[in-house]
Amino acid sequence: MIQRTVSPVDGRVYVERELADRARIERALEAAERAQPAWRARPVEERIALLNRAVDLFVADKERIAEEITWQMGRPIRHSPGEVAGFEERARYMLEIAPAALSDVQVEPKAGFRRFMRREPVGLVFVMAPWNYPYLTAVNAIWPALAAGNAVLLKHSAQTPLCAERLQEVLDEAGLPPGVFQHLHLAHADALAIVKSGRARLVAFTGSVRGGQAVQRAAGEAFIATNLELGGKDPAYVREDADIAFAAEQLVDGACFNAGQSCCGIERIYVHEKRYDDFVAAYVELASQYVLDDPTRPETTLGPMVRPEAADFARGQVEEAVRQGARALIDTSKFERDRPGSPYMAPQALVDVTHEMRVMREESFAPVVGIMKVRSDEEAIALMNDSPYGLTASVWTRDAEAAVRIGHALDTGTVYMNRCDYLDPALAWVGVKDSGRGVSLSRLAYEHLTRPKSFHLRLAT
Repeated sequence: MIQRTVSPVDGRVYVERELADRARIERALEAAERAQPAWRARPVEERIALLNRAVDLFVADKERIAEEITWQMGRPIRHSPGEVAGFEERARYMLEIAPAALSDVQVEPKAGFRRFMRREPVGLVFVMAPWNYPYLTAVNAIWPALAAGNAVLLKHSAQTPLCAERLQEVLDEAGLPPGVFQHLHLAHADALAIVKSGRARLVAFTGSVRGGQAVQRAAGEAFIATNLELGGKDPAYVREDADIAFAAEQLVDGACFNAGQSCCGIERIYVHEKRYDDFVAAYVELASQYVLDDPTRPETTLGPMVRPEAADFARGQVEEAVRQGARALIDTSKFERDRPGSPYMAPQALVDVTHEMRVMREESFAPVVGIMKVRSDEEAIALMNDSPYGLTASVWTRDAEAAVRIGHALDTGTVYMNRCDYLDPALAWVGVKDSGRGVSLSRLAYEHLTRPKSFHLRLAT
């Protein structure tokens, strides 16, 4: 079976790949099972050095990688190189902390005994990566999994197959033993069959809630662990004491970067009533300045969404909200490429919205945001928590203590103050509710990529 990747840039087939059949899948699983014990036995310092060499090779190829990102999923070429920089930041950090994070855990001394816990790799980690940040999402799992001594099998999105191949290239060239890292172009049913087989001991999946539910059901049959990142409807709260110009600039970027196709992108904004009019005016002015055009052009600041259907879905949310009483403040007629059936979608800001509207509760994954007026911190907290999702939330204020107090009351995995839509590799990346389960990044990620083995030794007397 042939898998075809249609570029949102111009609607043409950009790459074709043959999907792996069952024999190819079985060979990959057997190769991983053979290779992992020897990889695990190598000193962690050797594994880290090899993985750092692979990062060097990846960064050296940044121009080709950036161009391929743009053609595969539509991100403006002026922004695509940033993914290479982010990949390096996360990979280097996770490798830097690996020796300490993977070291034996000592417990309090006890006369006549030696007691400690050792972190051992789980075995094979199956990574299922999405198209929207094709390298950033993949590196979160792959590099620490390999550093911990696991083998890795990667299934990348059908929209970004070249990303899997580039990772294979740099890891092979860096000297990773055959079978330790492999990629397969897979049909969804075959990917789930791998999960159900139980031969991977951990599945790291980033994607939709529906996809995560399917993975979790398959993993439940095999009694294996999962790490699921399933998206969000991330809110921001602009307090009375916020720097309005700064907040508007950052939140427009948080809502529109990557055409809004970010699991932690801003999709809902709550503004204190005393600053509401000023904030809305600043937001609309900035969002209206985006250049929606061919993403291969250097002046383009907003590229197409991944598929026409995705853009039409978000347009439908906006149109329904307007019928229900919302007002759309950005004149999309000024954006020539924005029309029904096109993947090119202009930014949009909606006011007079309520939580009865789909656009305020259902993930848009588009450069669309609803803005609501609130009277107090307590009202903002209640509205921010009124969502089936809980990935990130941001508070815009000059008062750090207020941000911590508000953040403590929020059902979310990450709380930001005066920033948004960014992953710090030193901090655990987690979600609650429908945003997922498990941990990636930070020292805590290594606890999920390993299993503890306890040593309880009675010493000779």
